[in-house]
Amino acid sequence: MKISSRNVVEGTARAPHRAMYKAMGLTNEDLSKSFVGVCHTGNEATPCNIHLPNLAQQAKQGVTEGGATPREFSTIAVSDGIAMGHEGMKSSLISREVIADSIELMVRAHQYDALVGIAGCDKSLPGTMMGMIRLNIPSVFVYGGTIMPGMLDGRELTVVDVYEAVGSYDAGKISAEELENIENVACPNAGSCGGMFTANTMASISEAIGLSLPGSASPPAEDDRRNKMVLETGKACAKLLQLGIKPLDIVTFEAFENSITMLNAVGGSTNGILHLLAMANEGRN
Repeated sequence: MKISSRNVVEGTARAPHRAMYKAMGLTNEDLSKSFVGVCHTGNEATPCNIHLPNLAQQAKQGVTEGGATPREFSTIAVSDGIAMGHEGMKSSLISREVIADSIELMVRAHQYDALVGIAGCDKSLPGTMMGMIRLNIPSVFVYGGTIMPGMLDGRELTVVDVYEAVGSYDAGKISAEELENIENVACPNAGSCGGMFTANTMASISEAIGLSLPGSASPPAEDDRRNKMVLETGKACAKLLQLGIKPLDIVTFEAFENSITMLNAVGGSTNGILHLLAMANEGRN
């Protein structure tokens, strides 16, 4: 397959380009290899994405071990959990398109040969996968992982318990202090909302449709297996590049059937249909 990055780094006319890469620490050996973009949606807007810059380092290591040169970049992510209930929610769905568009622009502008995508919340997962399908370069997706439950008086809690506690407080069933106690422990660390909501649904779909490694949706964000899975994702992307296997070789009609079957089997979010339609549309263009 065509190695697009050679357009950027080969020949005497590209000496200025190479000089800029060398300013970032790359060597002639690094420049001689294929370039793999490592995109993540890390930010401080939500616990779903707070840890993704760290995971990106694992992906980059995997790419390097696979014989390619990783180039990290990031894009936006809107937190539905924090945006909901006010004007901010109007920005949620459109963020999916912005994510896909920004990934496309970064890859096309810098002529990356392959792509690792790391995402952690509702719209960032489908947005990243849409970008992969649209670009149709060797790509592997990996989920940032779900959050662990909090604990209070021996009982596991999630963010859903906080919502329910607000209702209980409004109904006079619990005190303000009890509400705050639940608020303080329900979300103990990094990771997406702990339930079969959109993020965990789309992570499962990423496996069923073939864009991520088997078993990659399951380890929680803070589990040691998550780092290992991201490392292996980087290696797998470099391998796909060597083999010339692209998303449209994988994301077939049957792959979408697998995803829809899985979505129904696990009782996933109805948003799964919304996002699968958008992903399928990318494959048609």
